[in-house]
Amino acid sequence: MEKLQQGASRRTFLQSSGVLAAGVTLGTLAGMRVPSVHAAENHRLRLAFIGTGGRGTGAVMDAMTTRGQGPIELYAMADLFADRLNGSYSQLADQVQDGEDWLNVSEDRKFVGFDAYKKAIDCLEPGNIVMITTPPAFRPTIFAYAVSKGMNVFMEKPLANDVPGLKLLWASGEEATNRNLKVGVGLMCRHCDARHELLKRIRDGEIGEIMSMRTYRVHGPAGVVGPRELNDGNTELEWQMRRYLGFFWASGGVFNDYLAHNVDECCWMKGSWPVKVQGTGARAFPNSGIDQNFDNYNIEYTFADGAKLHCEGRFLSGCWERFASYANGTKGAAVISTFMHTPAKCRLYSDWKIDESTPTWEYPQPEPNPYYREWEHLVD
Repeated sequence: MEKLQQGASRRTFLQSSGVLAAGVTLGTLAGMRVPSVHAAENHRLRLAFIGTGGRGTGAVMDAMTTRGQGPIELYAMADLFADRLNGSYSQLADQVQDGEDWLNVSEDRKFVGFDAYKKAIDCLEPGNIVMITTPPAFRPTIFAYAVSKGMNVFMEKPLANDVPGLKLLWASGEEATNRNLKVGVGLMCRHCDARHELLKRIRDGEIGEIMSMRTYRVHGPAGVVGPRELNDGNTELEWQMRRYLGFFWASGGVFNDYLAHNVDECCWMKGSWPVKVQGTGARAFPNSGIDQNFDNYNIEYTFADGAKLHCEGRFLSGCWERFASYANGTKGAAVISTFMHTPAKCRLYSDWKIDESTPTWEYPQPEPNPYYREWEHLVD
C-alpha cells in the first residue's frame, strides 16, 4: 500500500482565478498574472516546506525539477516531529547530485513544534513559496498565515475537513487573489497534458453528450490504524497525528483524501459540479484496528442535466483492483485515466465496449509527468 500511496497523490490548479471550488477536495489556483513581488534579493526562489512526511518529501523533489526555469532552493523545514523532519532531510540530501545547490536548509532553519510553521515562513521574504503538506486539519490555518505574509503557496489536497476550515480557506484565497499571490493545489491531474487533449476532444463533441461516468479506486487496505502500544513516547494527539489518515478530525477520512482525484477529473471532463449526492459505506471485513474509516464506499453523484457519476472506493486485500475513470457519451466513450494518475493513457472509443474495441484516438506515449508540470506552472 505504501508504494501505491507515494505515487497516487498530489496537486492542481483550475484555469480560472480564485481559491476553492465547491467541496473540500477540489482546488484552484489564484490568478495567472506575472507576480508583482519578486523573491529574495539573491533572485532565488526559496521554498519553506511545512509537514515533512513522505508525501511532502516527494513534492519537494517534484518542485526541484523546475530549476531549468530559474534558481529555486529549499530554504526552511518545519514539522511537529523531529524524527520525521530529520528523516526527510536525509532523504533529500541523498538526492543531491554533484554540483547542485538546491538543498540550503541550515540547522537554524529546521523547526519543530506546533508553531514551527510560523518560524519557517518567517524565514522567507515575501514572494517566495510555502509548501503545505501537513495533515489536512492544519492546512487552513497555515495557508492563512502564509498569505498574510505575502507568500505564494503550494498546498496538498484535501484542503480542509469541515465548514469552518473551508470558510477560512475561501477568505484567505480571496486575499491571495487581491494581493496577486499564486496558490497551487495538489490535484495534479489538472496539469496532465494528456487529459487536457482529452478534454478538448470531449468539448469538441467526439463522444457526444456525456450521459454517465464511473470511477474506481479499489485496492488493498488504506488508513488502517492498529492498537496503540503503551509508553510509545507520544501524547494521544501526537500518536493520532502520526496516523492521521485513520482519524476524521485530522484527515477527513480515506474517502476525502484518496478519492479526491477521481471525483475531480470526472467533474472536470463533465464541465460541471454535481448538484446531488447519495452513497453508502460499510466495514465489510473485521478490523482489529481503531481507525474510523470504512473499507468500502459507493457514491452516486447527479449533475444538473441528470447525468450520473458512480464512484467506487474499496480498500480490501485479495479483491479485484482498478484505479481508473471513464465517461460514456451519446456517440462513444472516453478513458480518462487508466491506472493510478500517471500515465493517464487517455483514449476515445466509438462505442461503450472499451475492453473489446479499438480506440479511435489515444494520447501518444510517453506523457509529460503531471507531478512536474504542476510545479512548472506554479513557478512560471
